[in-house]
Amino acid sequence: MQLFVFLITYPLLLFLSYLPHSLLYLLSDFLSVFLYRIVKFRLKIVRKNLTLSFPKKSPGEIKKLERKFYQHFSDLMVEMIKNFSISKKEMLKRYSFENIELINIEEEKGRSTILILGHFSNWEGMLTIGSHLIGSSYGIYTPLTNKYFENKMTKSREKYGSFLLSRYKTFDFIESMVKSKNFGLLGFIGDQSPKKESMSYIRTFMGVKVPVFTGAERIAKKYNFPIFYCQINRIKRGFYKAEISALAKKPSQFKENEITDLFFDRLEKQIRQNPSEYLWTHNRFKHMVK
Repeated sequence: MQLFVFLITYPLLLFLSYLPHSLLYLLSDFLSVFLYRIVKFRLKIVRKNLTLSFPKKSPGEIKKLERKFYQHFSDLMVEMIKNFSISKKEMLKRYSFENIELINIEEEKGRSTILILGHFSNWEGMLTIGSHLIGSSYGIYTPLTNKYFENKMTKSREKYGSFLLSRYKTFDFIESMVKSKNFGLLGFIGDQSPKKESMSYIRTFMGVKVPVFTGAERIAKKYNFPIFYCQINRIKRGFYKAEISALAKKPSQFKENEITDLFFDRLEKQIRQNPSEYLWTHNRFKHMVK
């Protein structure tokens, strides 16, 4: 069944990926209306998330945010499709970095680093960071269930000099990297929603009490890896700038959960500045604590 779905779907996606950005964004304009108005893709979740996060906004203001979000979400989808064929040179024109030297300085010392960000703007483009580093970079991710799409997605993502690292193998990989005295950058999406049985730390996020992951902080403290925050800013349609800033250069000096709090505080500020570019289709508040 996996092969059948792949053989039916992939050729179409590959064909679409060769279309110029101008046509893909026309497709995105149609797709946003289709997803929002016709099929109402995850609209209940989006509306619930926005209403919980912005309780002072009127129903009209929430709907305005919804429309802007679905336009952004559709752009993300066509940009992900474009990744199947876009050249490295073209992608590097569209995705730039500010303050990358903060990580380069640590690399020159032979130190591994952690970069943490949220599901904001175009986080997929962060894999281009591998083209700007001395050492290797590894994006922690959850593998796709379809092994054929997994193979194609991995190849399209790793052409920029970064590598994908399954979240199920992260700790073993870090142990082996430390023992062999290698160094690299570990990229974490830090705003995932942990399962109830893994609730280790509960705090408010966008005004809602929820369990949060603390894995990046725990790894940073255990191995003394400096940890940095990345804020992705959309410059214009299809162009992004990732701004890197220090979160904790000496993680062992921070109290328990303090680094995690710093991350969520920065992400929350970023979301409030431009709420339509956060991933509201993600059921982030499914384990909210009353």
